[in-house]
Amino acid sequence: MTGAAVMVCGTSSDCGKSRLVTGICRAFRRRGLLVAPFKGQNMALNSVVAPDGAEIGRAQGTQAQAAGVGVEAAMNPVLLKPTSDRTSQVVVMGRPWAVLDAASFHRVKPDLEETVLGALAGLRRRHDVVVCEGAGSPAEVNLMDGDLVNLGLAVAADVPALVVGDIDRGGVFAHLYGTVALLPDARRRAVRGFILNKLRGDPSLLGDATTMLEQRCGVPTLGVVPYLGGIWLDAEDSLGLGWPSQGFDGQGESAAGDALDVAVLRLPRISNFTDADPLVAEPNVGVRFVDRPGKLGDPDVLVVPGTKATIEDLEWLRSRGLADAVARCAGRGTVVVGICGGYQMLGTLLRDPLGVESRIPEVAGLGMLCVTTTFSPEKVTRLRRGRTASGGVAVDGYQIHHGRVLPEAGARAWFELETELEPTGDERGGPGEPPRAPASEAEGVADPDRAVFGTSLHGVFESDGFRRAFLADVARRRGKAWQAGGVSFASLREAQIDLLADACERHLDLDRVLEIAESSRARFETAGALR
Repeated sequence: MTGAAVMVCGTSSDCGKSRLVTGICRAFRRRGLLVAPFKGQNMALNSVVAPDGAEIGRAQGTQAQAAGVGVEAAMNPVLLKPTSDRTSQVVVMGRPWAVLDAASFHRVKPDLEETVLGALAGLRRRHDVVVCEGAGSPAEVNLMDGDLVNLGLAVAADVPALVVGDIDRGGVFAHLYGTVALLPDARRRAVRGFILNKLRGDPSLLGDATTMLEQRCGVPTLGVVPYLGGIWLDAEDSLGLGWPSQGFDGQGESAAGDALDVAVLRLPRISNFTDADPLVAEPNVGVRFVDRPGKLGDPDVLVVPGTKATIEDLEWLRSRGLADAVARCAGRGTVVVGICGGYQMLGTLLRDPLGVESRIPEVAGLGMLCVTTTFSPEKVTRLRRGRTASGGVAVDGYQIHHGRVLPEAGARAWFELETELEPTGDERGGPGEPPRAPASEAEGVADPDRAVFGTSLHGVFESDGFRRAFLADVARRRGKAWQAGGVSFASLREAQIDLLADACERHLDLDRVLEIAESSRARFETAGALR
């Protein structure tokens, strides 16, 4: 039977909603249920691409993996990607829709309500249970009008909700009680349970606190989840940059002589910084984020990551002295890698005559790669597959960008990607002949002599063979006796998801959570949503 749903809200951002939804999705999948995640409105600069090119928040992509289902736009129908402190690109059903400031977006929310409710209803029709995630706090009184993601949506869709509180930061009982107390009656009735998250120490020390909380607000506590140190999973935004690095002291100096030190520039509008996560999967590799020249040191690899505001972040690099620091590192033999916006920054010139990403029509790049970027209103979002142009090592990734990068004549490609065109004529092969190899497309630029590389592909380091070959080449260049491990990054991510599911099974009353979710099914069917 399909149509069950439950929402997981929180008392604040970063209280653990995304992780708990991920764990619950995997736990329900283990029970043989067909599960889907959902987040009506998300604000994140980390995103993923569905097979059809739709772009959604990366957290929902990870939750889909936990549920064992494919990524689709309906899982995150509205995605806000901040372009400045006041404006965001609004992505609707996986496609760019508008660039708006907060006030303008608030005015158009009613126009998006039908889209969000329709996406949720569609998922419920096709899945046994949908696990919805809220955003921030559902008790933000200034944002309740037109709510597309928290209890306003839950009431409109008749979905029961749980509220998560972060006990690690203190004040959790006041946060939970205050959240319920601030809610209008209809939304208060939607709250069916509390979850205490990130407990360090002995849960018996809570005493009768959860009982007292239920007596005061009528909401039972369905579980106390411990602090899960050492678990990382595709973070939703820069609040997730605190995962531990391995092997380094954070001051730019290696803690082990033959370990590899990877420094990532922490740009103000950094996006898809999860590109660096797979590097930590290898033994004796440390990854650290740097926002000032004095912290850069002498890394073996310097990553200039993606950004939603390429030209502004390039100017920020210059104003902080980091642009000069990058040049000094390159001069000392550091391997420099630019990904997406970082690739564009490493070029000679960036043009934005239509103001797609910036109010600055043209600016000089860092001049480390012979490429020119021109920004276009049309956004490229697609999955890609190919091989390194030199060596033929397989690589998978995805593109999310407005910038069109044009290498100068004679520039050496880093990758050769398979085209997505249907083969015709001779490309299909004659009768009885095998089809010919698909045509290829040069992508990225490699300057091995200067040890500078750039690509528009996100996720390339998730390809195990490529990651190991790249790091082995770095070690050779830096004169270090580093050896690759045998860890599969995909398997490591699966193991992280399983750890979350294990914790949910041990510390949450999942039978009660499922019962709460199923309580919404009959009303959903009665409303005619399954016709």
